[in-house]
Amino acid sequence: MADGGVPARLLEAAEQIRIERSQGLAEAHVLRNCPVDEDLPEIGNEDPSAEKKSLKSTFIGEGFLELLAQITRTPLLSYANRFGGDFFIDVIAINKYLGKQTGYNGGEVVFHNDRTAHPVRADYITLLGMRCPTEDLVYTGFVSGRRLIAELSPEIQQVLRQPYFITPFDVVSRDANTELGATPTHAILSGVSSLRYLDTHTATAPDAPVEAKDALLALKNALTRVPKERHRMQEGDVLTFANQHGLHNREQIEISDARRALGRWLLKTYAFADQAAADAHSDAWIDGVPGKVGD
Repeated sequence: MADGGVPARLLEAAEQIRIERSQGLAEAHVLRNCPVDEDLPEIGNEDPSAEKKSLKSTFIGEGFLELLAQITRTPLLSYANRFGGDFFIDVIAINKYLGKQTGYNGGEVVFHNDRTAHPVRADYITLLGMRCPTEDLVYTGFVSGRRLIAELSPEIQQVLRQPYFITPFDVVSRDANTELGATPTHAILSGVSSLRYLDTHTATAPDAPVEAKDALLALKNALTRVPKERHRMQEGDVLTFANQHGLHNREQIEISDARRALGRWLLKTYAFADQAAADAHSDAWIDGVPGKVGD
């Protein structure tokens, strides 16, 4: 055990994650055999977040994700008008979103960044397997932004850096904030490899030049070709990956019991890259709460 009761092996893993991220060596990491609450309640799909708050009396998973955020030096953030401002989000199917384009749809999800259309987006997403049916084959896929951009010519990259594109707000955001207006135009690519893209939904703006459509098609083709990492989440697994500098999806390869599959439960956190990134969004804090932002 290290000072403060944190296992030295976990501290070493966190430091390796930090180094590989900073050096651009890896943007997705897996930890196994992480602590999870022993007695998880059975919750339904009508309002799983509310049921969890009512029935769950231990918070081992939440505590571990907070610890991991601290030792990787990636401050957590939440959205004040999303799931009650929770920092720990339950990714489980919700009846009213079944079949829709959202992580709560109970099915597959195309490659995307979380919160694609919003001004404040997490740098990292971390998932913890709480309840993952062992009989089903469900994979979370990840594509590195660097590897994807390397498939594109400099000319195509330059077009993708222009505000020629639009992405609709997701259905969960629209339900949580009825004041959301039309989505603004945006660039798909910024910085070295930061992406703003939701496959099958991001489109060219009505007044965009023809080359924007060509660039979007080139990106779609590159996404098909580029090598992908896939991980099958199991109970106690942590998968932590770049949200902006990569794309992720969910594939259901084989589901043996469709009803049971709706109970698959991951715990998710959003995080900034570092304290400086959190401070840069300090003007977006809600009610003076650090890390809690609005739409």
